[in-house]
Amino acid sequence: MKIINLIEDTRGREGCAFEHGLSFYIETEKHKLLMDTGATDAFLKNAAILGIDLGQVDTVVLSHGHYDHTGGLLAFAEQNSEADIYLQASAGEAYYHWQEEGARYIGMDKAILSLPKLQLLTGNRKIDEELFLFSHISGRRFWAKSNQQLKRKTKERFCQDEFDHEQCLVITERDNHVLLSGCAHNGILNILDAYRAIYHGDPGAVISGFHMAQKEGYTEEDQRIIRQTAEELKQTDTVFYTGHCTGKAAFDQMKEIMGEQLRAIHSGEEILH
Repeated sequence: MKIINLIEDTRGREGCAFEHGLSFYIETEKHKLLMDTGATDAFLKNAAILGIDLGQVDTVVLSHGHYDHTGGLLAFAEQNSEADIYLQASAGEAYYHWQEEGARYIGMDKAILSLPKLQLLTGNRKIDEELFLFSHISGRRFWAKSNQQLKRKTKERFCQDEFDHEQCLVITERDNHVLLSGCAHNGILNILDAYRAIYHGDPGAVISGFHMAQKEGYTEEDQRIIRQTAEELKQTDTVFYTGHCTGKAAFDQMKEIMGEQLRAIHSGEEILH
């Protein structure tokens, strides 16, 4: 299995763009696939720099319905119209970031919903023996405080986004499982609990943002949650690769506890081979 980060928030490989977004290119024995497509078409340019032919991609998985994970999809579809695209049906709804100065739209471009190869899901989906998607994570332990600013707009009002549009990808290679999430809005510990309910153990690797970044800084309670999360992750035999929405301050605190079990993602760099 090969996994390369195509776009991330931080500078990585020389010559590769970086932005507030996330995208991974993955090769398995049966598939060439994308997990998310960043905020713009920058991931396409990075793929060209890295010598990756995205015309060979057969599968696209979108982790949730936010612009920084879906923004490059229409540009990709212009180059590759044959890849199957998997998205939770609720990801097409209207999502906003609620702030004092007003609500900012952070959902995906609605034109995505008209793509002919789009497959709208309403729960888990086994694609084949290698690829499995699960969603509707119900746990709320250490649910990110910043989620409270993220809303779904209905005809009547803005309501709390419960992130039923978030889905996780599990890739199976022989006896090894790799779990990929976009931002882990539902909480990385809750996602792992949902994974364990299906697989009855821990994955070999997890690749995900942890949604811990905060512009206004961290309270003592926030820091306690970060440390306790790191302590629980340390008890597994899993290696965690993270970036994007985790935030440097949270990463540094977790790194002190987890050591080499926690590794940073940077734009254009290979993660697994």
